[in-house]
Amino acid sequence: MSIHEQIRVPHVKPSSSRSVCRFWQQGICNRNPCKFAHGGELPPRPPPPPPRSSHVYLRGSRSESQSKPVGGSAAPKKHEEKVCRDWKSGNCSRGDDKCRFLHSWSRGEGFSMLARLEGHSNTAVVSGIALPSGSDKLFTGSSDGVVQAWDCTSGKIVGTLNAGGKIGCLITEGEWLFVGLPNVVKAWNLQTGVDCSLTGPTGQVYALEVGMGFLFAGGSPDGVILAWKGGSSSTGEQQGSNPFQPAAALNGHTSAVISIEVGGGGKLFSGSMDGTIKVWDIKTLQCIQTIEKGHDSAVMSLLCYSDFLLSCSLDQKIKVWAATGEDGRFEAVYTHEEGHGAISMCGVEDMDGKPVLLCSWNDDSVGLYELPSFAEKGRMYAKGEVRSIKGGPGGLVFTGDATGLVTVWKLAAGATSGAAMAE
Repeated sequence: MSIHEQIRVPHVKPSSSRSVCRFWQQGICNRNPCKFAHGGELPPRPPPPPPRSSHVYLRGSRSESQSKPVGGSAAPKKHEEKVCRDWKSGNCSRGDDKCRFLHSWSRGEGFSMLARLEGHSNTAVVSGIALPSGSDKLFTGSSDGVVQAWDCTSGKIVGTLNAGGKIGCLITEGEWLFVGLPNVVKAWNLQTGVDCSLTGPTGQVYALEVGMGFLFAGGSPDGVILAWKGGSSSTGEQQGSNPFQPAAALNGHTSAVISIEVGGGGKLFSGSMDGTIKVWDIKTLQCIQTIEKGHDSAVMSLLCYSDFLLSCSLDQKIKVWAATGEDGRFEAVYTHEEGHGAISMCGVEDMDGKPVLLCSWNDDSVGLYELPSFAEKGRMYAKGEVRSIKGGPGGLVFTGDATGLVTVWKLAAGATSGAAMAE
């Protein structure tokens, strides 16, 4: 029965001076006494309407093969909490108790902030974080063109390298540090000090990845992915040449490739600004599948989890892909959507060995999600967009934002790095 039917009273004609209170009809009148009719000849006061949620967990589209998370049920609806922008800048006059927004750099349990590393310009974007296996140093690169080396024990800068241009990405592999710059990839051997320049890219290099003896680089406006083979510094010194030799140019994307991921089964995945995702066979360096409508905007980050591929985009979605059918082609099996563009992803494991996804959004937050259910565990907040995330040993997580800050977080004891997720 509608609210209009509930207030209809047979054989009673209310006078014009005692009209029914429209606020009472909605259950929100706070006047006592009120000059309009509330009760008596009228039915009991209707209950107030339920509060509306400001944040709704959105499921994937009906066209996908699943409408709930892989191997789990949908996460419950949540109210969105936002950190106070005035508090972030240090000048909120309302105080912790009276401000309706969050006065904290995180919400949720099972993690905490350990430290903030200040060394890059406060107008620079931290675009790469690398923690070499077995090393006591952390490397960060930013758009100010500087690579900083940090002592993991003291949190102090122990070395600074001017890369000579805007840094679009930074990774380490073995004894090598690779930095993506405009029109070139710079490589430094961390043990011998040998450095070299890998030419060929046209434009800013945004993505670097190593797999099966190849170094892959993406970023050229024409969508080409370049591959180099090699990496033995001793061989390069003996020959008096660059230890990395061009191996191939992978053509297919129509716009710059900004995310690359090496997965199991000898596959390379690439995401482009044109919204497409391509699957490559590393042995043959040939494209074996193109996902034409992977996303409606740039594919910002890719991550391999078990037998699945995760992708995130500025179209506000994280998608889960799985190889289906006998042909092994990847199809979307689940979509997680929020009200902000997704920027970067990283995987870790909690104290129980369960996988956790970290994804940064362009509202200056990083969400933590249980996999495979995508239930949210909490949020980390930053002063600017978090462009890079890196998992470390012992439950450490490093985030770099658009104000030059690198923040160190600690998850529950026993967490391990995201490397385990891709194995």
